Amino acid sequence: MIEENQTITIKGTKDGLTLFIDDRGSFDHVLDELADKLSEYHPKKDEPVVPVTVKLGNRYINDRQKQQLHTLIGTHNRFTIDFFDSNVIHRDEALTWKEDSEVKVVNKIVRSGQVLENVGDLLLIGDVNPGGKVISTGNIFVMGNLLGIAHAGANDDRHAVIAASYMKPSQLRIADYISRAPDYESEGVYMECGLIDDDQDKIVIDRLQVLSQKRNDISGFERRMLNG
Repeated sequence: MIEENQTITIKGTKDGLTLFIDDRGSFDHVLDELADKLSEYHPKKDEPVVPVTVKLGNRYINDRQKQQLHTLIGTHNRFTIDFFDSNVIHRDEALTWKEDSEVKVVNKIVRSGQVLENVGDLLLIGDVNPGGKVISTGNIFVMGNLLGIAHAGANDDRHAVIAASYMKPSQLRIADYISRAPDYESEGVYMECGLIDDDQDKIVIDRLQVLSQKRNDISGFERRMLNG
């Protein structure tokens, strides 16, 4: 089904329907025009439910408007909205994305009994003493001695990594993986990182330089830090 006019375009794809909504018209006009288009469709009861992707362009819609579209498209039709695709996000969503994607720099020593928690990637300039704990939803980079506990990918990010100038932790944790006895000598190692090896299904310790090959999504700042 392909229909076009100034405000709405509906195109069929192999995955269902894509509904393009022009971002220049008012939302009320969009609802009226969409209602007119859908009134021409009379599905049979045994027809399969068709998923719909709604492309909004540079238009932002709130939860109430999303519910209006859900109701309009789904009522008396064999359609269901699968996804809203917009170039615009809410300020709170943007701030959350910014927080998650930034590298936060902290200059301190995490002493025994202390817990340092962070959202996004963490660069700690200082030591994590025995009994201290560092938790981050992203990667953890310790420019110092990691002697306590480090938990990266705390929101179940299995691609997170832990790196330290001197690594002799009491425990490493990435997502839900825990390494209490890492595979390195008991005296500790310098400039190493811990990451999940999918083949071995566990946390492994490797040279710091491997991160640029094994984790392509680390930022330019992190690459410069790791490569000196």
